[in-house]
Amino acid sequence: MRAFVLRKVGEVGVIEKPVPDPGPTDAVVRTTAAMVCTTDVHTMRGAIPVAPDVTLGHEAVGVVHALGSAVEGLVEGQRVAVAGITPCFQCDSCQRGFSSQCQGRMLGGAQFTNRRDGNLAEYFLVNNAQANLAPIPDGLSDHQALYATDMLSTGFVAAEHAELGLGETVAVFAQGAVGLSATIGCRLLGAGLIVAVESVPARQELACRFGADAIVDYTQCDPVERILELTDGQGVDAAIEALGTPQTWEATFRVTKPGGRISNVGYHGEVPGPLRIPLEPFGYGMSDKQVYGGFNRGGRGWLRRIFRLMENGKIDPTPMTTHQFSFDEIERAFQMMASKEDGIIKPLIHFGADSA
Repeated sequence: MRAFVLRKVGEVGVIEKPVPDPGPTDAVVRTTAAMVCTTDVHTMRGAIPVAPDVTLGHEAVGVVHALGSAVEGLVEGQRVAVAGITPCFQCDSCQRGFSSQCQGRMLGGAQFTNRRDGNLAEYFLVNNAQANLAPIPDGLSDHQALYATDMLSTGFVAAEHAELGLGETVAVFAQGAVGLSATIGCRLLGAGLIVAVESVPARQELACRFGADAIVDYTQCDPVERILELTDGQGVDAAIEALGTPQTWEATFRVTKPGGRISNVGYHGEVPGPLRIPLEPFGYGMSDKQVYGGFNRGGRGWLRRIFRLMENGKIDPTPMTTHQFSFDEIERAFQMMASKEDGIIKPLIHFGADSA
């Protein structure tokens, strides 16, 4: 089979690998559609250390190709999706509700590419398949189901960690695919005012389409000052950091009111050095502000909840897909994601004629 791999830091390519064999609790999925994630770009640049020639990718759907002897409730040929993380759901971390930190490891649930090959390949293996594979409803396309695997999953966790009450205010810093998904999540949770911080016009338009009430372009004004103006000087009840820069991190503290919540899903691994908390907005340690860092939750049940929202017309994330490619063109898709060329947000990768 063909697989898109990290040859070494800074170099990617397609190579031949054997089709994986499932263990007793595993499944092998034949890929029908996938997406490239910014996390794959971080990995290529060396911000996430992995083994040479490991397969990249963690956003894919397909059909069951083979099942381990202990897997029940799934059949070969069934359309399935798997979240970007594949926890065991048995360890202490998972049982306490922190599945992304599986086995007590930081982001231990993120096994694709980190602990095993990812799924930007013609076939891929899923560990603990019974808990991690979710059948795709007949009414959903592969394209729709893909968004449940990571973008919506992570963005919705960001919104949930903001702990929004009905009618409360929230600022979402950055409107890439995760930030846009967080904006969708905040609207679903009943936010009364959603302020989206973004400079790219196409992303601003999507943010409004997905529920943002106000756009703050940080290239045209000081975003902190503008958000304070929009909230009569009080600040927002919650702020979501979905970019992963020191500037946006610090801004979340400056725009939240005392007792507010800060929800971080941005990846900060590409910027060396510690993150700093501005002391005055943090009340010199006594502001009653809560800080929550989180990630994709994973698992069949979580995917089913997101599928239900799409099935019943509550959300349609597919406008985030700006470009489409065949698997033969995946290196081009990756290059565009790395350079943010042509306003790319999410590229859809088709694997063969049965991708829809």
